Amino acid sequence: MTTSPPPADASSDPHLAPPLASLDAHSTEPLAGFTVGVTAARRGEELAGLLTRRGARVVSAPAIRLVPLADDSDLLSATRACLAGPVQYALVTTGVGFTGWLEAARGWGLGAALTTMLGSAKVLARGPKARGAIRAVGLAEDWSPDSEALPEMLDHLLAADLRGQRVVVQLHGEPLPDLVAALREGGATVIEVPVYRWRLPVDPGPLRRLVGLTVLRQVDAVAFTSAPAAIRMLEIATEMGQHRELVAALRGDVVAACVGAVTAGPLEELGIATMQPARARLGALARELVAELPGRRTVRLSIGEHRLEVRGQAVVVNESLRALPPRPMAVLRALARSPGRVLSRTELLQILPGNNGTDGHAVEMAVARLRTGLGDAQLVRTVVKRGYRLDC
Repeated sequence: MTTSPPPADASSDPHLAPPLASLDAHSTEPLAGFTVGVTAARRGEELAGLLTRRGARVVSAPAIRLVPLADDSDLLSATRACLAGPVQYALVTTGVGFTGWLEAARGWGLGAALTTMLGSAKVLARGPKARGAIRAVGLAEDWSPDSEALPEMLDHLLAADLRGQRVVVQLHGEPLPDLVAALREGGATVIEVPVYRWRLPVDPGPLRRLVGLTVLRQVDAVAFTSAPAAIRMLEIATEMGQHRELVAALRGDVVAACVGAVTAGPLEELGIATMQPARARLGALARELVAELPGRRTVRLSIGEHRLEVRGQAVVVNESLRALPPRPMAVLRALARSPGRVLSRTELLQILPGNNGTDGHAVEMAVARLRTGLGDAQLVRTVVKRGYRLDC
């Protein structure tokens, strides 16, 4: 199914231009004036809250939903295969997945047997959440990688003699074909346990709108907390005929903020540089955005008696934070990149979001709204027959 591209005048479309938040006139929050897209589903509200409290405007667009497999025959079959004989190694990749697996097993009357089986195996936990879930049922992990990365888990296992060994791999949302193939090449019998599957959200509309906003640079960052979410956003962009434009935006003006290296994988394969915290945690991701986003998306200028701080989607004029509509904001960003330089109407026309490139009157309208938003018409000068410049 193909959807239409964003309408020509995105600034007047409520689905593409996020509503302007009520901004404190003297806001000092570090993310005030910045807009962040959040693609998380299960913990999206938590991440949105962390960012909102730091002043950001959040566009929530869950890219995936978890489909539990409590009644799925594949999970039941995998569980029975685990119980059919001794298991030497068990890889626990996620806490929520491990917990869900045990809950489903209890519903089938297999919970005690599964716990006993895991207790006799060497259990490898990918990270602290997996360790916590393991310990919560009275078990203990035998090893956990410092990097919290699957490749390190694989290297640890391949250092052992896996010939004739049965290895359980708890999946979470997506297959792990490379890891499973490497274990089998090492001589192991691998049992894949598909605890959850990822699917598109029931209503993909918010995700489509986020793609449009990203392409138009009306968000400053998109936060990803899982690789499937990144993949689904790229797929939606392809359906919309905007895959190339989305990748270009994420390679350029819009920061791709990922909770960890695994999440960043699908984006980095496309040459998209990602921002990642040192620890793969939501709180750490929010702190990384606080530390990095203002520096990447802020231009500071002094114009006469005025001090301007051009942020992602707003401007601070003499400590007063003012939200601007998308088109005036785009004009201001262009002028601020070359303060004092005259930009022609033709140049400005090319950067107006959603413009078809032929409506010359759109530039005059955007400049007029920019002057009103700044509160001093003299900040943006008209240079007769040439264009406009910031009066630096």
